[in-house]
This record gives sequence, C-alpha cells and structure tokens, in this order.
Amino acid sequence: MRRALEIAAETPAGDVPVGAVILGPDGRELGRGVNRREADNDPTAHAEILAIREAVQELGDAWRLEDCTLVVTLEPCAMCAGALVGARIGSIIFGAYEPRTGACGSVWDVPRESPLHWAEVRGGVLAGECEELLRQFFARLR
Repeated sequence: MRRALEIAAETPAGDVPVGAVILGPDGRELGRGVNRREADNDPTAHAEILAIREAVQELGDAWRLEDCTLVVTLEPCAMCAGALVGARIGSIIFGAYEPRTGACGSVWDVPRESPLHWAEVRGGVLAGECEELLRQFFARLR
C-alpha cells in the first residue's frame, strides 16, 4: 500500500488522488496508474484501468492477470471492479472504503459475486493514510 500511496502523489492536479499498482505472483511491479479523468478528458481513466492496461502489456499474456494482485488507495468503483474481474485478477487490496460508489464490498461486491471469476478482496489497509490523502484534496476544493 505504501507503493500505491507513492504513486497517488503523482496524480495530476485536479484529479482525485488515487494510486494503483499491479504486482505479479513474484511481487514484481507490472503496472501502475493514477486517476487521469480530468487530465485526459476520459471518464475511463481511473488508476485501476490504467494499471491494468500497463500490466497486461508488461506481462505479455494477452489480458489475463491471474495470480496477480492489485493494490489501490481507494476501493474500486463498479467499472474498475468489473474490469478487474474481466482481467481475472487474483486479489484486490484497497485502502480507503468508498461508501457511495465502492464495488468491492461497500455498495456492491462485484469481485466476490461474479459468476465469471472470483477475486480475493481485502480492504482498509492503511485506511487512515489513504483517507487523509483524499481529505486534503477535497479540502483544497472548498
């Protein structure tokens, strides 16, 4: 999670600071991403999606991320959770819970209810630090 927090610090100004990293079964960093929706004018440019795109290129196994782990500072939304299931991610570790749009247990539980592929989920890892990053960002907006 510390690596995901480091990556989140690289989020472009104006985008919600979220960092994601995908680790291979050997612990090697395969892909990473930050939110870039505002910077890229792209509603799909979430940290998780960008990390998936980079990881599959690095891994070279088409689109399958079996036995890989996503570590992300904020609970994935429905779009990202669906993409993670589609990519066959093995496990998802997230920091801060997202009580309004979280799709890994808070509002929905896409990875553990999918009939296609089941992923292990662990939430609340370094939650305080991940939440503080978001609090600071939104405090600056007000």
